[in-house]
Amino acid sequence: MKLLKSLLLVCCLTILSCSSNEENVDTDIDVNTENPTNEIDYENQILNLLNDYRANKGLARLDVLDIIKTQTDEHTDYMIRQGDISHDNFSSRSAYLQQNADARNIGENVAFGYNNAQSLVNGWINSDGHRRNIEGNFTHFHLTAKQNNNGTWYYTNIFIRR
Repeated sequence: MKLLKSLLLVCCLTILSCSSNEENVDTDIDVNTENPTNEIDYENQILNLLNDYRANKGLARLDVLDIIKTQTDEHTDYMIRQGDISHDNFSSRSAYLQQNADARNIGENVAFGYNNAQSLVNGWINSDGHRRNIEGNFTHFHLTAKQNNNGTWYYTNIFIRR
């Protein structure tokens, strides 16, 4: 029974990473339960942590691009409606950003269940696929963090290179 509960917890906190070239599946467990209260401040905190990580690696900081937010909002809402994280319709988001943001390369990280910015970013950094996107040759990004009715956070982070 203990093993079953552990497996269920790991499955519930599975995070995925996707880029236009590959898809990876990784798991990570968040033990911090501090819950942010303001979505915009929370999203900015995450974006700043991602840029700080890039700067510490000697990589260029990414610029926030509002048109990306239209796609991260839409996909996060979709995942909340589905009750699961996915990269469903990634090709549609990619095509939209190629047409409307002159994107030449696109990557996407998604997650759910993390309750603070640092644990989310640590989870992505500790995953090879997510870290490749964070460290990728991109120029712009944006992110959506939203809670479902039960208070579970869902995240979509898209990176593009113009």
